[in-house]
Amino acid sequence: MTTTESPKLDRAAKHRQRLVAYVTRIDHICSTDPGARVALRAGLRQDINNRATFAMNRYIAPWLPENASDATQRAYFTVAALIASRPRAAENGDDEDEDEAPEGASAERSDSGPDSTGAGDEAESDGPAEPEEPERWGPSLGSAFAEAVAEVPGRDGEMRESAAESRLNMLTRQGASGIHRSLPASVLYLRQLDVPVDWAQLLADLIAWPDHSGRIARRWLQDFYRRRHRDAHQAGVDQKSTGDSPEEPPE
Repeated sequence: MTTTESPKLDRAAKHRQRLVAYVTRIDHICSTDPGARVALRAGLRQDINNRATFAMNRYIAPWLPENASDATQRAYFTVAALIASRPRAAENGDDEDEDEAPEGASAERSDSGPDSTGAGDEAESDGPAEPEEPERWGPSLGSAFAEAVAEVPGRDGEMRESAAESRLNMLTRQGASGIHRSLPASVLYLRQLDVPVDWAQLLADLIAWPDHSGRIARRWLQDFYRRRHRDAHQAGVDQKSTGDSPEEPPE
């Protein structure tokens, strides 16, 4: 028996798949083409009508929905600029001076659109993969901030909870333009801490922000506090299981 909710969820899953394909392609371009990464990073905090962003259209235009609004287009531009601006030296040991790429360094197929997402680079499979339930939503920015506060073995540094809470609350108060100007500082800080950001979900939230900022902001905050509560509870359980307790003062 079908429900009225199923078609809506199917559309949400297809929408996410397209956004995932887009951010995957942008990530691949930034990883392989220094010239493209420089062009995309130039759009950070810029309006899409600023001439500094014009070169970005080569890589973004094929992915934009037909008749996309300026707000939707700016979401695509902002996320592409954020992907291009994250610290790549921490990921692959490349020197940041690679940004000084020679003119014409762009790869021949780096501006491929949705019909050429690099799927041919994947290893051949011995047989058909098991079908999986398509994802409809990914971790929100609130979850990323909570992850930044959590103590993770092997990670250099973490964000103070008060700082994470302050940054997140500041972002939730932004309007349609302010969110694009305010995001880079916080998101790039998360990446410096090696905290993963679900770019597809962030893109979906930015697309919907002009009309649904209240609902999205509420979800970010609820995801943050839910994760922090779960981590605090787990820390208490771990402390009890190891028998750790404050030492009794000597008599």
